Amino acid sequence: MTPHGQLTVRRPADVPPDSLVRMMRTHEKNLTGVATYTREDALRATGHPGYTENSWCLTGPGDEVIAWAALTPRGDDLDAVLTALPGRHGESAARTLLCLLLDRADELTVEDGRPYSVTVGGVLHGDEVVPGVLKEAGFVRGATTGQYDIDLTADALPMVLPDGGSVRAADLDDAGDLAALHALHLRCAVRGPRTEDAAVFGAALRRSRDSGGAALFLEVSGRPAGYVVTQAAGNEGRVLEAAVAPAFRGLGIGLALLTAGLAELRAHGAVRALVTLETGDVQGAEALMPVFPVTGVRALTRFRLSGT
Repeated sequence: MTPHGQLTVRRPADVPPDSLVRMMRTHEKNLTGVATYTREDALRATGHPGYTENSWCLTGPGDEVIAWAALTPRGDDLDAVLTALPGRHGESAARTLLCLLLDRADELTVEDGRPYSVTVGGVLHGDEVVPGVLKEAGFVRGATTGQYDIDLTADALPMVLPDGGSVRAADLDDAGDLAALHALHLRCAVRGPRTEDAAVFGAALRRSRDSGGAALFLEVSGRPAGYVVTQAAGNEGRVLEAAVAPAFRGLGIGLALLTAGLAELRAHGAVRALVTLETGDVQGAEALMPVFPVTGVRALTRFRLSGT
């Protein structure tokens, strides 16, 4: 561990997991009034290969986590997260961890012999700490992702499929299904980070399945037209990704996928779902508002290091 004034840099493995979850929930509550982050979210974030070497926490007085950062190599992109609680140490904590992120990015560039672009995602709208620190370091705003809180106790929307359409669970132990899912992921995730390594992509889906997750295909006449990935944890659920193949957009497949994903979460006992959508994945994401019982909306911004 390395002290920085009253702050101490620690590896997340040396910090109680509940402390990280508390910090993230406090951060969300401060900005949105609602805390949604769960232990399952933390486990999903820490499951990426190389996480231990590419992640840091800052603890303050009382050894409570006040900031967290991590990066994940994805093809030519280093996809990072950076969160710091506001207050006396907020900006100092964010700057300290951003320096560690950028130093590690330089190391990986040398080790791997390839140039990387660097992005920081998941920055909640209204954050008064991280955007300013990123701007100082030369980052610029990029794509925005929407998150929607949906009440699953309301009457379910009937699924409307296009002609020849059907929904089925993807077999995550079948090489053909995994290859089809990964191909859709690479074609559809045009604004956010993509997992280019097929083995890493499949392993992440299987880890999710083992803790209540599912992946569903929507096929039209036997051709994969889109997929949705869900995660259930107790009475809360997540729609982590909903993607429609470009050739099938405009047919209502996005809404059908969301309906299927929400039905999957209801079947696992969830009464509330947090749906994350890239605006480019589902036509007119705002159309969710009158169709589904949306109880809250938040925006997350991705920042890109200028010149990378």
